[in-house]
Amino acid sequence: MKIAFVTNTCWNVFNFREGLVRHFLERGDEVISLAPSDEYTAEIEQWGVRHIETPLDQTGTNPVRDFSYLNAIRKIFKTERPDVALSFTIKSNIYASIGGKWTGVPVICNVSGLGTVFLVEGWLGKVAINLYRLAFRYSSLVFFQNTDDRELFTSFIQLDETKIGILPGSGINLKKFSYVERRTTSPIKFLMISRIIEEKGVREFVESAKQLSAHKDAIDFTLVGKLDEEHSRSIPESELKAWINEGLINYQPHSSEIADLIADHDVVVLPSYREGTPRTLLEGAAIGRALLASDVPGCREVVEDGRNGFLFEVRNTQNLTDKIKLYLSLSESERTTLGRNSRKLVEEKFDESLVIRKYEEAITQIVDK
Repeated sequence: MKIAFVTNTCWNVFNFREGLVRHFLERGDEVISLAPSDEYTAEIEQWGVRHIETPLDQTGTNPVRDFSYLNAIRKIFKTERPDVALSFTIKSNIYASIGGKWTGVPVICNVSGLGTVFLVEGWLGKVAINLYRLAFRYSSLVFFQNTDDRELFTSFIQLDETKIGILPGSGINLKKFSYVERRTTSPIKFLMISRIIEEKGVREFVESAKQLSAHKDAIDFTLVGKLDEEHSRSIPESELKAWINEGLINYQPHSSEIADLIADHDVVVLPSYREGTPRTLLEGAAIGRALLASDVPGCREVVEDGRNGFLFEVRNTQNLTDKIKLYLSLSESERTTLGRNSRKLVEEKFDESLVIRKYEEAITQIVDK
């Protein structure tokens, strides 16, 4: 069987789809990647993936460029004739579905969070919703990563119930992200891993660090993520540098050893305005760390308030600060219990094997049909 992965970056395949890709390769399937080339292209090619350069303007709104992307997908589908295409991210979902309709290739979409389309009002959101409405008429199956997203999406766009599925995020490899006992030395370390954009709640995280700056010797805040000033809602580099110079946060743009980074911290924080099923929380939970996250769809699937961490009001810096103080007030035993409960939660609900099985079942049904 030939399976096409249609994504906005090779990084997406490398970071979120490794288990799924390797599963198909190990059973003898051919896997091709349709995405713009980046620094992770060579990595996925080493797995055995055949990469096909597919130019995409990820955040742009130029219809000519988007049509070029659609036309590229159509041509590749027509030439390669994959048995099924798996698409991820907004533009890939939309244009792979339309391209699949034109060429007879069944497409399974993964809606990994509703992104800014449903957060930002205006003409851009309306255009995206109408494109979704058109494209998803042609999808063979649409996976959502939580029921809140499914309900909101289908309130805008009617979908056949037989073409809707729910996934536990992208799943987590419980061997790669194994449990690590929490260290008990000072300072208590809080970690946020995210793109440096407004709707991830970066400013709220830093503002909490500022409110607690009088306790610098006892607590520590680290922000890890790529700065992308071309994004319309990116945090400006000048603002990020000011935070660093003030000593409010430690910052690094990326980490190749993300599991070790998480293991060196006590708490993983995500003040995001909306998520699908956030990978950073799954990774933190798998390693056995307490979680602090905004009480929004996606986050509340991974954080059970009081069991493995605490939820706080979205866009509410003071509430986030209060929950940090609550964690600091706990005994060492209580902190350890939160982390152990995190590990139990991902073992029960978010094991990567559950995602792989869902995809296998869907592909078998669609291809046979």
